[in-house]
Amino acid sequence: MNERSTAVSAMPSGAVSAAPAAEQVESTIADPYATRRENAFKWQQGIYLLFGFIEVILAIRFVLRLFGANAQAGFAQLVYSVTAPLVAPFQGLFGTVQSEGSVLESATVVALIVYALVAWLIVKLASLAFGETRSATATTTRSTMIGR
Repeated sequence: MNERSTAVSAMPSGAVSAAPAAEQVESTIADPYATRRENAFKWQQGIYLLFGFIEVILAIRFVLRLFGANAQAGFAQLVYSVTAPLVAPFQGLFGTVQSEGSVLESATVVALIVYALVAWLIVKLASLAFGETRSATATTTRSTMIGR
């Protein structure tokens, strides 16, 4: 973030001096850590976007199974094939409750929780490794003498 300010001071009229009639001062203030903070924020948002997509397709899988969607339908097949590797590590961890075609798939619920925690952990680690919590200001001042 750069800010510039300019101040001009003039000699009173009628005053005789060998010094210049006016002085122009320009100051620039910048935060040297701002770019690093912005990049870390973009990485965090990218990680959340990726894991958000994973969470959404897992939630869709959960709803499809809960309402007993036809597994032969194209959309259901697509969702089940995409999410199968994501749910596989949690299969058999808890039992599955079934009732008249509806399935309460606990492995998907566990996967939703675990992937949300993994996303949070990765963002925190990335923030520690790449984020910049410091802020500073670097000021540069330049004076220009303006003669009569």
